[in-house]
Amino acid sequence: MIDMKTEKRLEKLLDITGESICLNCLGRKFSDIIPGPGNRKRAETLIKTFKLKKSSNKCKICKGILEDLEKTADYVEEKIKKLNLEFSTLLVGSRLPEELLSTDENINNHLNIEVESIKKEINRELGKILKERFNCKVDFKNPDIIVKVDFRTLEPQVWVQINPLFIEGRYKKLIRGIPQTKWPCRKCKGQGCPRCNFTGKMYPTSVEELVAEPVLKATQGSGSKFHGAGREDIDVRMLGKGRPFVLEIKEPKKRKINLKEIADEINKFAKGKIEVLNLKFSTRNRKVEIKTSSPYKIYRAKVKLKDEIEPSALEKLKSLNLIKQRTPKRVSHRRADKIRKRKVIDIKWNIIDSKTLELILKTEGGLYIKELISGDDGRTKPSISEILNTPAECIELDVLEVG
Repeated sequence: MIDMKTEKRLEKLLDITGESICLNCLGRKFSDIIPGPGNRKRAETLIKTFKLKKSSNKCKICKGILEDLEKTADYVEEKIKKLNLEFSTLLVGSRLPEELLSTDENINNHLNIEVESIKKEINRELGKILKERFNCKVDFKNPDIIVKVDFRTLEPQVWVQINPLFIEGRYKKLIRGIPQTKWPCRKCKGQGCPRCNFTGKMYPTSVEELVAEPVLKATQGSGSKFHGAGREDIDVRMLGKGRPFVLEIKEPKKRKINLKEIADEINKFAKGKIEVLNLKFSTRNRKVEIKTSSPYKIYRAKVKLKDEIEPSALEKLKSLNLIKQRTPKRVSHRRADKIRKRKVIDIKWNIIDSKTLELILKTEGGLYIKELISGDDGRTKPSISEILNTPAECIELDVLEVG
């Protein structure tokens, strides 16, 4: 319904702009009192009601940007096609001249109104055009790409931000001697030197590299980052159902990949070193969630005792419960020096010989098992060494389950 309030606002607006105003800007200034759909529809309602003439001059508010969005979309389309991208969702952002923004805000203040900003409308309307051209969706939370347009130059400048692709799964590490993530050479910091045979790495490969290389090839990504639900030591195998992980692929040009085929390719490429399972597409927040999603772990440890021990004495191991563990010496250079409290949930044992045991331990996540066994010169209390009253050493360790 058009009332006196609307008419007075219209008179003021036309006076401020000298009647040089596009349909989008005209309708937007009445978005709080005239129903749509859309600002152009509102403007058409005003034109019909008040018998206005459509202005042929450049809009005083948007400087013609809203009228030229199809041309702007041409620049964006050209840029995306040059990059040869696959995507199904996008989001549009823009940078506008300060003068344009202040003009729009000053008009709102003069009319004493609160309506949508011109920047928001430009982003939305350009997003609509691109959505139709590329048959994709607009996603405000996790878009595949973000199109950024700078309107502060004579011709719009376009940038395309390619957001990461996230793939979630589990990995088994079937051999000892490889780290979870790429380990730069300590001496040259990854630059390459005689110590590392000019590879820049402490170890020839890692779980991360074995998983990422086939995925990078398929997605044409520029790099990767590996996020695991904890990590096992280099000399420890990861068995059972595997350890959860999220692989982050940076700037992927291809997103439509067959994860079953990718899993087969990874397992073939790894040649028995690792195996990946249950690959699926994931989201950014999962890389944080999996790091805190391991309430318990199950281990199998082969333990060597200094002295022979009576089988009946092993019953003392059932007393293991709350463990107070100061940061182990072997990781103190990269971990905060503090005392952690973790529980041993369950412990079982098999006697291999009079000085050798196989332990199956279920513990809270974050408990250092090698130090639980050795005591780490008193830094872990109680320990298996302390309870059995003989020095004990973990000579083999496998992770059987990550809960």
